[in-house]
Amino acid sequence: MFDTLSDRLSATFKNLRGKGRLSEADIDATAREIRIALLEADVALPVVRAFIANVKERARGVEVSQALNPAQQVVKIVNEELVGILGGETRRLRFAKNPPTVIMLAGLQGAGKTTLAGKLGRWLKGQGHSPLLVACDLQRPNAVNQLSVVADRAGVAVYAPEPGNGVGDPVQVAKDSIEHARSKQFDVVIVDTAGRLGIDQELMQQAADIRDAASPDEILFVVDAMIGQDAVNTAEAFRDGVGFDGVVLSKLDGDARGGAALSIAHVTGKQIMFASNGEKLDDFDAFHPDRMASRILDMGDLLTLIEQAEKTFSQEEAAKMASKLASSKGKDFTLDDFLAQMEQVRKMGSISKLLGMLPGMGQIKDQINNIDERDVDRTAAIIKSMTPKERAEPTIINGSRRARIAKGSGVEVSAVKNLVERFFEARKMMSKMAQGGGMPGMPGMPGMGGGPGRQKKQVKQAKGKRKSGNPMKRKAEEQAAAARRAQAAQGGALGLPAQDDKNFELPDEFKKFMG
Repeated sequence: MFDTLSDRLSATFKNLRGKGRLSEADIDATAREIRIALLEADVALPVVRAFIANVKERARGVEVSQALNPAQQVVKIVNEELVGILGGETRRLRFAKNPPTVIMLAGLQGAGKTTLAGKLGRWLKGQGHSPLLVACDLQRPNAVNQLSVVADRAGVAVYAPEPGNGVGDPVQVAKDSIEHARSKQFDVVIVDTAGRLGIDQELMQQAADIRDAASPDEILFVVDAMIGQDAVNTAEAFRDGVGFDGVVLSKLDGDARGGAALSIAHVTGKQIMFASNGEKLDDFDAFHPDRMASRILDMGDLLTLIEQAEKTFSQEEAAKMASKLASSKGKDFTLDDFLAQMEQVRKMGSISKLLGMLPGMGQIKDQINNIDERDVDRTAAIIKSMTPKERAEPTIINGSRRARIAKGSGVEVSAVKNLVERFFEARKMMSKMAQGGGMPGMPGMPGMGGGPGRQKKQVKQAKGKRKSGNPMKRKAEEQAAAARRAQAAQGGALGLPAQDDKNFELPDEFKKFMG
């Protein structure tokens, strides 16, 4: 959703590189480009004005003028201001002291409330809660049936005493659901309410009546992130008519410009609490403003990636794989292990989305978007067509064995040959990562480190750089290089702690997998 905005901001910051000092004209030009990028992304005008004013004020201040690298300090300021307009700190759910905690979902028809109720229920169940979905949308055809189906898929209970389709009193259902939850020991009640195609008095009155009957601990406004400026207007109308405590963004994986997401928190004063970024029930998580800002600036989202890895990979399995990769240059790591790692990574979600969380991946997003997710299935079919000995010792796979494996897996012989070659390359790369430090708990995740070879190559290139014959100019170059090294030692390339990989480059070994 934020690809266009990310591209514009990256191009803007690229123009600042190499500047030892920023002039007033540089700051004005950068602010103008950022303003255009935000307006093109459909960010609300008042938000753009406040954002640009803050950036310009800070860019002219001491933190930039006395910085080792002023251009990087400007990027740091933009990152912090983005976090600010996205809501600042992560907002957590408030749970009632005496269960059940009641969460009411409100929003327009088509915003995705019913599906989101199932996603929220599944997420809460994963947090150790016992949620109950309540069907209070009794107007929309088949809304009750849809909620029941979603609840079944999410593995949570549903309370739907009325058939819906215009039959039943939603206010009474909401009131009765609280008592039902207490008697059945549900500690969270999620109330799915009706919506309309637009704001009207009937919608507001029914939502207000359900609110008064259920006394929710949290009222979450569900908004379609793809509807642009209307999202802000609708949020303001709901805030004034019914009131809400937090915002949930749905359809964040869409191809719209996404300005609504950057505007709602600032305009309404209510923070974004959750985001839904896909059709699957697992495509849902708490909204972290700092991580979203990092993604927009193409600085990656390694924290979310690590959290997903920790959910999928057990510490025992990770340690076992790491020891295999670290010993004997990884020769103990077999094709069976390779397949197990791939299937574990697949459980984390789409390969394209996972790669998109790595820093600098905006530069190759076209290749990432063209990744065929079915390649994992084809690879699994090839490996499973091998004998146990071939999986343990792939060096024995000769021409006749390749032909047999290809026939058994329904692929060309060249595909088997390519897979074995890729396995040896991947094993070599992952072995380097295991020995030199890769992602905790994910020894098989590609692209997480460059390895010693790349560092040596970069040093060699740096040595070969020509120096100026002018003594004064050469001294200035040496001082600038020393300043950059000091900056890198203190923190990330953008001056941000724990973000030391902004100059991320995809390892040569992994580029073969992108072809």
